[in-house]
Amino acid sequence: MNTPEFWRKSSFSGGGEGNACVEVANRDTRIAIRDSKDPSQGILSLPTRSFTAFIDSLKDRTSHQAV
Repeated sequence: MNTPEFWRKSSFSGGGEGNACVEVANRDTRIAIRDSKDPSQGILSLPTRSFTAFIDSLKDRTSHQAV
């Protein structure tokens, strides 16, 4: 799971070096999340369905704020 090719950074990475965000990795039934600034500090793993619902709620919240 810690192999670099499995992790991808958000397209919304901020900061000068693009490291001010999280990275995600897909697993069979789960999505793993880690801090891109300090990946050795641990991984949060969520069921794919829960992660998708979380992202959808963020998108919905963002679209309501833009109005």
